[in-house]
Amino acid sequence: MKKFITIVLITMIALSSVFASGAKESPADDGVVKVALLLSGPANDQGWNAIAVAGLESAKEKFGIETSIMENLGISDTEAAFRDYAAQGYDLVIGHGFQFGAPAAKVSKDFPDQYFMATESASQTANMASYVTSCNEGAYIMGMLAGYLTKTNIVGVEGAMVQPSITKELEAFKLAVKEVNPDCKVLSVYINSYTDVTKGKEAAISMIDQGADVLYHVANQAGTGLIKASEEANILCLGNSYDQNSISPNHVVSSTSYDIPNVIVKAIENVKNGTFEGGIYNLGMADGIVQIAPYHSFDSILDQEIKDAITKRIAEIKDGSFVVPTIEKPTN
Repeated sequence: MKKFITIVLITMIALSSVFASGAKESPADDGVVKVALLLSGPANDQGWNAIAVAGLESAKEKFGIETSIMENLGISDTEAAFRDYAAQGYDLVIGHGFQFGAPAAKVSKDFPDQYFMATESASQTANMASYVTSCNEGAYIMGMLAGYLTKTNIVGVEGAMVQPSITKELEAFKLAVKEVNPDCKVLSVYINSYTDVTKGKEAAISMIDQGADVLYHVANQAGTGLIKASEEANILCLGNSYDQNSISPNHVVSSTSYDIPNVIVKAIENVKNGTFEGGIYNLGMADGIVQIAPYHSFDSILDQEIKDAITKRIAEIKDGSFVVPTIEKPTN
């Protein structure tokens, strides 16, 4: 049975200028805005799902909205979840991940006076919007780090599913490794799960057994299995979506970090103000949404040349002088 949870919340700043304005009447005119969040895994995964929860928490603190979360949703259950919340009168239903896009768009047509949203999706309707994070920009930086840090000239990356939002990260990672270390071999695997930590760990162990000494994941909660495997093998790894150094401070060198909280806060603000519009909105490093977490204890260990190269490439991505390719289908 899916579990509904009401969340008590903390403060964050709202993103100021990303979304277009519309002209619909605000749901707030009729009372408290109600917002639901759909997740593919647990809310406390210290990664992909946790960043969306943080956004919902911030919005409740800022706007006094009523909230609900549905965790651990399978793909086959997503349409029913959108429909159930809409039927209950929720003003905005958010699906956090690519797989939520098509169901959100479908259900939105049956509830034209309510609003729907998905992250990383390519779907849109008049009252459904997708907010696509340029995660491949962050993954490219992780690939550079892996290529610089490896001593065996073998690195590995695992993805949860073969889908555009994940594949674009794996492919960017592979390109970056080869840019800085052409002789490095890149192992890659998809584990077909967002939540199976055991699968994530087993895939990581397989790559470690093949000689990989730096690993990266794009696997949501399942990716914590990769971090655990890296810790047990005493090798370096890189986190995803959230600063995951706290999971294993001596092994997670850095992580990609996505400011999804501010995206969610702004979307909710637009619903509250009656300015939410359907569409597809792309957000990256230049928008302050894709970020790289600190090096923590590794800062004093990393060669300055490596840190300078990373800083330079991030600046080039932000100013548009370097464009990270978006490759949404797996390559060899």
